[in-house]
Amino acid sequence: MKDLFLALWAQNSTQDPNQFPDIQCELRETRIDELSEGDVVVDVHYSGINFKDALAVCGKGKILRSLPLIPGIDMAGVVSHSKSTLWQEGDSVFLNGNNLGETITGGFSQKVRIAGDRLLALPKDLSLKEAMIYGTAGFTAALALNRLEHNGLTPNKGKVLVTGATGGVGSLALGFLKKRGYECEAWTRRLQHKEWLTKCGASEVTDISGYDFKAAPLAKAIWAGAIDNLGGEALSYILPHMDLWSSVASIGLAQNENLNTTVFPFILRGVNLLGTSSNNCPLDLKKAIWQQMATTYKPENLSDWVFKEIGLEDIEANAEQVLSSLHHGRILINLKD
Repeated sequence: MKDLFLALWAQNSTQDPNQFPDIQCELRETRIDELSEGDVVVDVHYSGINFKDALAVCGKGKILRSLPLIPGIDMAGVVSHSKSTLWQEGDSVFLNGNNLGETITGGFSQKVRIAGDRLLALPKDLSLKEAMIYGTAGFTAALALNRLEHNGLTPNKGKVLVTGATGGVGSLALGFLKKRGYECEAWTRRLQHKEWLTKCGASEVTDISGYDFKAAPLAKAIWAGAIDNLGGEALSYILPHMDLWSSVASIGLAQNENLNTTVFPFILRGVNLLGTSSNNCPLDLKKAIWQQMATTYKPENLSDWVFKEIGLEDIEANAEQVLSSLHHGRILINLKD
């Protein structure tokens, strides 16, 4: 086993324990014994930058539960050492969420040491690279669609709304919906990406710049389903416009965490507001959804979602881009080449 490898460490430069941590990141050579405990070592081939990762790297949110720590909530690679009965050397594995890069050393590292029972086997119809083009963003989008379909959504019911459509979650949701045969409306403030959003799967692209998110407690029914990344006034506007027995999957708070609504959509139209939490998704459901992502949900042109492919040394600058919405789709991290 290679003695030293590169990893991006987040550290607190503030000495005062009563102050909010001032996160500084350092790319440095690392030893296996510096990583979290585990019975499996994985040579990481790919990771990706999710919004949560960007918050962690830039010190904008309380993502990292202890410091110093290696961020990165996703990784895919090959087992290089195993004391676990679940895995052998050479197995292709991956992980999204499950506290990786939050409480245990994460995927922004050439190696990960982890408990074998946390890992997932790579589906046979996915490559390691494709798994990280998806990452937590893709899994969250797929979980949202799974919840909508579990609650009765089918393509013949009508149009599906996707908000925050240029981000990783929103754009992959469009791809999954298109593969399943749905008509989709994409909301964005960046109309310069209209052509790309159409390629992803949007049949209609709406510019919500300066949008007045005001609606009556019950308004004209427009959508049969919705995947919402925004929360706040946007979600408050969406709910009164949902059709009979429709569902909204709430997956984000890019606008804000508040929700101002009435019970009318729920008691007069049977609308469902579905929570979607990817980090603590039950294991059996997680495995089933990843299998869907490898088969029935999988877009034919998955590489189109890669905004850029970077190395470990480029993570900090690109995390700032993610927080500033200066990208679209997914930023893939190549740790193999």
